[in-house]
Amino acid sequence: MTTTSCNDARQTFALDALISDVAAAMPGRCLTGAAICAQHAGTLTGLAPQPPDLVAFPETASDVQCVVKLARVHGCPIIPFGAGTSLEGQANAPRGGLSLDLSRMTRILRVGADDLDVTVEAGVTLDQLNAALRDTGLFFPVDPGAGTATLGGMASTRASGTTTVRYGTMRENVLAMKVVLADGTLISTGTRARKSAAGYDLTHLFVGAEGTLGVIVELTLRLQPRPDGVLAGVAAFPTIGAAAHATIAAVQSGIALQRIELIDTAMLRIVNAQSAAGLPEDGPVLFVEIAGTQKAAAEHLAQFIEIAKGEHGRWLGQAAGEDERRALWRARHDAFWSVRSAFPGRDFLVTDVCVPVSRLAECLEETVADLAASRLDGPIVGHVGDGNFHTVLAFDGADGEVRARVDGYLDRLVARAHRMEGTCTGEHGIGQGKAKYLAAEAGPALAVMRQVKAALDPSNLMNPGKMF
Repeated sequence: MTTTSCNDARQTFALDALISDVAAAMPGRCLTGAAICAQHAGTLTGLAPQPPDLVAFPETASDVQCVVKLARVHGCPIIPFGAGTSLEGQANAPRGGLSLDLSRMTRILRVGADDLDVTVEAGVTLDQLNAALRDTGLFFPVDPGAGTATLGGMASTRASGTTTVRYGTMRENVLAMKVVLADGTLISTGTRARKSAAGYDLTHLFVGAEGTLGVIVELTLRLQPRPDGVLAGVAAFPTIGAAAHATIAAVQSGIALQRIELIDTAMLRIVNAQSAAGLPEDGPVLFVEIAGTQKAAAEHLAQFIEIAKGEHGRWLGQAAGEDERRALWRARHDAFWSVRSAFPGRDFLVTDVCVPVSRLAECLEETVADLAASRLDGPIVGHVGDGNFHTVLAFDGADGEVRARVDGYLDRLVARAHRMEGTCTGEHGIGQGKAKYLAAEAGPALAVMRQVKAALDPSNLMNPGKMF
């Protein structure tokens, strides 16, 4: 009998017996090869990969229940896996165990066009859902920038993205879910009703729980009508503070922003080199998109241009048609990959602080000064309409002195966000990478979180080593 008991306090369990039981329950859908396990570990941003011992591919909620019950019998950790696009080690297996790959659960179960909702299995991706909705005039609005992200994974990390300024995060867009608990019980967290005062809000307990409380297998989501008029363009500013102040003014004015994204000068140079965007590099820019009726969108765009001018900005022009608009947002979404191409051989880390919009300019200006003083390469992009921005750090992780500067910068950045009543993570989640910051942010509430975890997962089998 083979047991596993490896690094990082991996839990010990009878691996051969578990593999035999799972393989019998799901023939051909339990894999143990080194390559497939490696594909279910790691992140894009510097955390060491920690592969599972086996990978199971359920196709139904009943399959998930079966595997969870078997894992529980054997004392085996369970790591839910969507598409592997998370950034904070949520898919890693620091204690070994079973990766539960939900990518085969891809049914769109019901489109409620009259009620503007849809019910899907957890493995449906954002791109798959919106392609299926194309002829309905509706769409799912949360856009994390990775169309391959699964909706179950997006809910699990409480994802958001470029459209949050208008439509909110996954927290605002999940109506109800079905979740398999640590003992294999399948529960529904709510109904299709747009409001309910019945009992505890279990839906939002599991949204953002990162698989530590249960496995999301089904979601009912809010949909939105596709706007009639969508206009996009770019404004340039002399300083990052001016761009931030323009953002604050635009948000406070009630302009119908669908997206407003900051790209600083360092990131502009990289994006231009990688995508031939041809944007001026003498200061940061805001990519802006406004949606509504054709008339209203045009009026609101004109209002934004005046706000930009009031902050000494200049309007660089409007995207001429759908193709140019898509190219604009492709350049923004590809910013991270552009940095990776610009700094080959470097390690990468993406920060994720979010502050109240009124503190955005102050936070950005202090962060830019800190980056310079720390002598770090950290181009900045941000979903600044909701106060969230990222520094994409590219550094030599093998150099202890450089790593110390990176760690010091990260600690100061999070402390700055906390001082401004913000958070260490606006959308990427805690996972492994930000666990040390949760105690400072949550305070005594952390003990309540631990009690919830212990009540729902007393054996600590659901994605252990994450969050706490």
